[in-house]
This record gives sequence, structure tokens and C-alpha cells, in this order.
Amino acid sequence: MSVVSSRRPASALIGFRAAPDDPYSDAQLAAWGLVRGALPRHVAAIMDGNGRWAQARGLPRIEGHRRGVQTVRAMVEECSRLGLEQLTLYCFSSENWKRPELEQRLLMQLLEQYLVEERQEILRQNLKFAVIGRRDGLGDAVNREIDLTESLARDNTGMRLCLAVNYGSRGELVDAMRSLATDVQAGRLDPAEIDEAAIESRLYTAGMPDPDLLIRTAGELRVSNYLLWQISYAELWVTPRCWPEFSCEDLRQALRDFAARDRRFGGLSQCS
Repeated sequence: MSVVSSRRPASALIGFRAAPDDPYSDAQLAAWGLVRGALPRHVAAIMDGNGRWAQARGLPRIEGHRRGVQTVRAMVEECSRLGLEQLTLYCFSSENWKRPELEQRLLMQLLEQYLVEERQEILRQNLKFAVIGRRDGLGDAVNREIDLTESLARDNTGMRLCLAVNYGSRGELVDAMRSLATDVQAGRLDPAEIDEAAIESRLYTAGMPDPDLLIRTAGELRVSNYLLWQISYAELWVTPRCWPEFSCEDLRQALRDFAARDRRFGGLSQCS
């Protein structure tokens, strides 16, 4: 897969600010059974089932990932128009390096292509942009495109699109603990001062709200080392549909179900 033909010079994008799509009105939300005040601030998604979707249709696994990119595009625009504060997508886990080398390479090329081709949309939609995970190991080309997109979107004020790439929550916690331990060893931090806020400040997601809703496709009932600290009180929503066939209506159903849940955060129900 070549991404060269899709490249646009950064100078062609500087200052690019075509009008974003209008946010949905309260009337439009009501037509879908949604209420603005009942929407989650932050939705996280485990985009599972790309390979299975392709294999079920006699296609190479990478075709499922390509189709999955189309779903990403639709979900980003939909969440932005819904007025969500953040959408975090599990793009490539630290465990995905166990996959065949060819699939790894194709996935990295697909990520690079996405960053190049969607950069204009990120700017048009006024999206903030962030990547979490261990950047070492991704390769110079991917890191270069990440840096460029982050730089161009730095002053954006809309929804934050956060991509989890080479991400594993246990590794994130290890990195946070190492950072704290380094400061303790250097005398910059008293161990007695380490609390939840101190740990959160060292996570990749520092400064971001915790997810309110975690969506997982393809019917798997596990969280797969994803945002383990951050989803402590997130509502989980699982669909048997694979990511390439996940639709805006599926998202709206997840949001309706989220709004109907009684989030107690360890306390008592309002009806108790």
C-alpha cells in the first residue's frame, strides 16, 4: 500500500479552515431519542472484528481494516456533530505486535495513510488531536505524520480525537509508576504525597476526562488492556456487529442505552 500519492504539503493546510458541519440541534437529537444533557462527555471504542468481517466475506484481513477506516471517518464526524468532548479509538494495541509481520506492516501503512488523508478533515472539523501509547516502535514515517497533525491541530477548539496506538494500559501504568519513582528517588516528590491525582497526572491521558461510555464491537466481553484506570466507572456497551458494519444508528442506540442507565459511582440509586 502506497501513501505517497495522498500526501499534501503542510504549507497547503496551514490556515485551512473550511466550515465544519453544523452540530445537531436539540430537535434533531430528540428525533433520535437523545437529550443533549444526557450524552456522555467521552466515548471510547474498541474497534474489534475488522479481520473477521473480511474473512467472512472471503477477503484478505487488511480489507477489513480498510473498511474499518471508513467507519472511523463516519464515527468521528458523528461524535463531533453530537457535541461530545472526546472520542478515543483503540487503533493498535501493544499486543498487536504478536500478529504476522505482514499484517503489522500493513496496519502501520494504513495508519500513516489515515493521518495523511484525514488531516484536512481534522482541520475542517476543528478537532483537537492526540495520540496515546508508546511512540517508540511506530517508525519514523508514522511518528512524523502524528507530529504534523498534532502541530496543525494544536489551536483547534472542537472535539478531541484521541488515537490509542501501540497502547497497553498495563504499560501505561508501568510508565506512570516509573515517572513517580524517578521523582521520589531525586527527592522531588514525597511518597506520602502520591495519591490518585498524582498517578493520573503521569498517565498518557493526563488532562483528559475519563470515558463515560466504552463501546466494543464484535461481541467480545473483555476490555483487552484498554484504559484500565480510566474506565473504572465507564458504562460498557457491546454489540455483535463488527467494526466495519458499525453504523451511526448503532452509535445512537449505545447513547440511548447509556442515558437509560443509573450511574451510581458507588453510591445509592436516586430511586432508593
